[in-house]
Amino acid sequence: MPRNPTPPDRQDSDRFNEDRATYTMTGSQPDLEAGLAAIREVVATLKPRPGVYRMLDARGDVLYVGKARALKNRVTNYTQVERLPLRIKRMVSQTRSMVIVTTNSEAEALLLEAQLIKRYRPPYNVLLRDDKSFPFILLRADHEFPRITKHRGARKAKGNYYGPFASAGSVNTTINALQKLFLLRSCTDSFFSRRDRPCLLYQIKRCSAPCVGRIDTAAYAELVGEAKDFLGGKSSAVQKKIEAQMQEAAEALDFERAAMLRDRLRAATFIQGSQAVNAEGVGNADVFAIARVNGQFGVQAFFIRGGQNWGHRAFFPSHTDGLDEAEVLTSFLAQFYEEVPPPRTILVDRALPEADLLAEALAGAAGGRVEISLPQRGDRRRLMAQAERNAVEALERRQAESGSKAKLNRELAEFLELAEPPQRIEVYDNSHIQGANAVGAMVVAGPEGFIKGQYRKWNIKRPEAAGDDFAMMREVMERRFARAQDEDPDRDGGLWPDLVLIDGGKGQMSAVRDTLEELGIEDVPLIAIAKGPNHGREGREVFHFPDGREKMLPVNSPLLFHLQRLRDEVHRFVIGAHRDKRSRAITASPLDEIPGIGPARKRALLLHFGTASKVRAAALEDLQRAPGVSAAVAQTVYDFYHPGG
Repeated sequence: MPRNPTPPDRQDSDRFNEDRATYTMTGSQPDLEAGLAAIREVVATLKPRPGVYRMLDARGDVLYVGKARALKNRVTNYTQVERLPLRIKRMVSQTRSMVIVTTNSEAEALLLEAQLIKRYRPPYNVLLRDDKSFPFILLRADHEFPRITKHRGARKAKGNYYGPFASAGSVNTTINALQKLFLLRSCTDSFFSRRDRPCLLYQIKRCSAPCVGRIDTAAYAELVGEAKDFLGGKSSAVQKKIEAQMQEAAEALDFERAAMLRDRLRAATFIQGSQAVNAEGVGNADVFAIARVNGQFGVQAFFIRGGQNWGHRAFFPSHTDGLDEAEVLTSFLAQFYEEVPPPRTILVDRALPEADLLAEALAGAAGGRVEISLPQRGDRRRLMAQAERNAVEALERRQAESGSKAKLNRELAEFLELAEPPQRIEVYDNSHIQGANAVGAMVVAGPEGFIKGQYRKWNIKRPEAAGDDFAMMREVMERRFARAQDEDPDRDGGLWPDLVLIDGGKGQMSAVRDTLEELGIEDVPLIAIAKGPNHGREGREVFHFPDGREKMLPVNSPLLFHLQRLRDEVHRFVIGAHRDKRSRAITASPLDEIPGIGPARKRALLLHFGTASKVRAAALEDLQRAPGVSAAVAQTVYDFYHPGG
């Protein structure tokens, strides 16, 4: 079964048939009769085939994505108003048209539904809030001496992938221990090829230095095999083998080798001992438990591979009003495995209404039959009980944090004299060194914390702004809000700020205020945070208002700490962006300016001539003799440096 059906906007007549209802009711206000009329018009064209439907409002925005075994029967249910819960009636009253996609099976429809929910994020679907890609460990197989590394994103590289891990930190810790255990290289192929002596990792016994021949191909392949066994769940066998080798080395009085094997054994013990969850006897499985507290849901996930815990994470689905735990967990799992490859075993804490269908849909990605089961006894039941306890505790912690954040937001509105607590706060700063590599940046915070997917950075383009903090801030504001006016003039897209916080003082405030006024924007609240007396020591920041007033907060005020944290986050982000830009500038080469010269040809020229200046001075015949450089490329390089011939 295909893993990812072709999305509807990529038409594929052999797989899907998408139709948009030609009957569209006018009017944007909720109107139950108008919604029912639009749905009935679509029902008349449907057949009892499996597929996915999208319900759209008057603007064409997706309200809901659903799947059905028989589209005609499922969509007809929306016309039976007396049976609909209040939440669904509200959705029907906003519906003005529908998009229909037919599929070959209900399992395909389930996969497509999850894909479309992640793309459109409709307000009436359960949403997986934290959909960041998960990190994996990759043991590459495209080199004589494979490297071990962390990997995110599409799994295109040839090799063995182990995961998912709950966080980048857990991957880094595991890789560090695996390097000590198996002495596998982690360097890039280009770094590997340039070595003529071992690097520091060899000195600290975290690499076997295959780059300079300290280990042969066969011995390195044996280490790779042991690493695969260990990551694949045969850790006990690997440990016993190392113990036997250590004993042999000690008996042969080869104490140096025995000490190295002892260190490897300690690394194996560290990996197993650092796991907070006892997963012995479970094998390969993902464990999910869902909790409900005060109307909110939390899902706790444990990732178990080879009986080892590879991390755990809590998720908090949104848009769950009127749904029970089993419905929320089913929708969550479908979206979760849209990106993450499923194991053969998925353990859940309750019976799911569509468990068989979900297992069928996931079988293609898992490479075989998937079992979704409810543990009843033994190690699996004990592990599930731990997941259930963690789900409740994580949800309670989140609600406590949300309560404190809501209180801070109310205090913030009062302190800054806002009409209501801000739902979207944008914080701005810029960074440069004497005008060089100037960058402006924005971070975004919502009621539940930073929204990192909406962070932005701008390369300062205007020459007159270089080195002028006020001019840089004006350029950033003009570019940010001019685009907002073009893309969302009605301000109903959720991307206009309720508060703009500027890292700076009176000058920055004046620059931002004047820029927005020139754009005709006078209703976005502004505040600037600047270091006060003694340059901000003792936390005495000064808050500057657009009308020239200044305010300060008590030194130990939680609200002051909250605002400082917002300021520090944009400071961290913009400095990182500036450093990245500066690093690229440092490593830039004059050859980058030559049209048609890519990294491979640039490398060939530099390896042959040594420096860019020697490439510039080379005759055409010398350029043509460089390995990997064609006559046409040589002519391009020569003409670039000798435009007059």
